[in-house]
Amino acid sequence: MLDTQAAKASPSLLYMVKQVELVVRSHLDELVRPSGITSLQYTALTVLERHDGLSAAQLARDSFVTAQSIADLVRSLENRGLVRRERNPRNRRELLILLTDAGRELLARHEELVRELEERMVRDLTPHQTQQFRQALSKAWHALS
Repeated sequence: MLDTQAAKASPSLLYMVKQVELVVRSHLDELVRPSGITSLQYTALTVLERHDGLSAAQLARDSFVTAQSIADLVRSLENRGLVRRERNPRNRRELLILLTDAGRELLARHEELVRELEERMVRDLTPHQTQQFRQALSKAWHALS
């Protein structure tokens, strides 16, 4: 009976994950705002940094945005010279999105501040707990994907 009452008094895990997402996004928006981009645009750039040359559909999935909104996001980044589009040599109808040198420089300028934000998020965890947290998040994502 006490466990049920305690569970009802505690917020759901889904609620807690959303709380973390929103506070991270808010802080990330503050960090990247001076460069004239949003946290969603920053996320897309980091995806391209890890996996350059993605289709718009792949970039949308990996950046957690809809296929409809990725077009505006990419256009904005392209207008700023942070990404470029090229025809896929294996499928001439498909455009691939690639990170430019300017995009890489922008990411490099924010690397330290973003790392500090991540460290702040887990500062009360031991290195082992941080690794367990990373693994738990990965398992949760895979379970729902």
